[in-house]
Amino acid sequence: MSNIEGLADVVAGTTSISNVHADGNGLFYRGYAVEELAAHCCFEEVAYLLLQGKLPNALDLKHFQDRLHQLRSLPASLKKTLELIPATAHPMDVLRTGCSMLGCLEPERGFEQQKQIAYRLLALSPGMLLYWHQFHTQKKRIELRGNDRSIAGNFLELLTGETPDPVHLKAMDCSLILYAEHEFNASTFTARVTSSTLSDFYSAITAAIGTLRGSLHGGANEAAMELIERYQTPADARAGIHASLQRKEKIMGFGHRVYKSRDPRNAVIKDWAMKLATHHQDQRYFAVSEAIEEVMWNEKKLFPNLDFYSASAYYFMGIPVSHYTPIFVFARIAGWSAHIMEQRAHNRLIRPMAEYIGEPVRDFVKIENRP
Repeated sequence: MSNIEGLADVVAGTTSISNVHADGNGLFYRGYAVEELAAHCCFEEVAYLLLQGKLPNALDLKHFQDRLHQLRSLPASLKKTLELIPATAHPMDVLRTGCSMLGCLEPERGFEQQKQIAYRLLALSPGMLLYWHQFHTQKKRIELRGNDRSIAGNFLELLTGETPDPVHLKAMDCSLILYAEHEFNASTFTARVTSSTLSDFYSAITAAIGTLRGSLHGGANEAAMELIERYQTPADARAGIHASLQRKEKIMGFGHRVYKSRDPRNAVIKDWAMKLATHHQDQRYFAVSEAIEEVMWNEKKLFPNLDFYSASAYYFMGIPVSHYTPIFVFARIAGWSAHIMEQRAHNRLIRPMAEYIGEPVRDFVKIENRP
């Protein structure tokens, strides 16, 4: 059998949206280094870049932010649906169901609507999740517009009911930028496969959310936090990780399917995790995280990916662990949408071949003659 399991190293198409350097020396959105975008842009600028192909000027950005602010409200029927979803549901299931329901309420009637649907999903996804969350945890039907005009600020404001801490706001904005796009990852490829059948925009995004739901793709930040919380001190962490490695357990948040030596996004989010630890006078979680990183590199030569330090960064912001992967969704809607539109612009049905490894051709035997 040829070495094609998981389509490793198989080039499955072309894109002008992002470029992942496998050697770890860069991730570029439309030609711009992600580190520069994270340092100098807000998330809305980056979303505009992905969707429009260029960075906005000041007036473009204002109009885009105004439009997103206008699109935050939820239809009454969607609110009812969210209220019916059990409190025990995983937040990713809430987003998957909410996106699918919105497609029933506001269906795409032609490809000319696709960009407006992308804007709509970007704008209301945080509110969709947090309407469900606050309804079931606080018994409140919250107002979704909020005072903060940014997607990062709106999420934090709806979650806490308070004006976001400026440090939290900047860290969340940066996190959304880092998660916004990543070439032909599993969920993006799913969105493109769905789009290639000429299915509607909502179906492609819903399929992508379902793919991101898996622990080998989007759930690593949640698993990383669960790991970090096991340990009280760096010494505990070193001993615990050594023991886990001896048992051949998988340590989530390390290594990457494409990057070979480092994840270029990690340095940015690690810096924010450190700033947040200092801001909250943390004496535990960041030190434990660094101890785990040290063992993983020394023992396995595995580097932390974006998910690992995102975990403690989100913890310092007071975000429930179950909401970590949904933040990935809020950001990646920008990348997914850009890929759906690119696929549609030069569409060909994505239908790969399979290498058959089953039984050879056999003669059919009637049931009465079978042993």
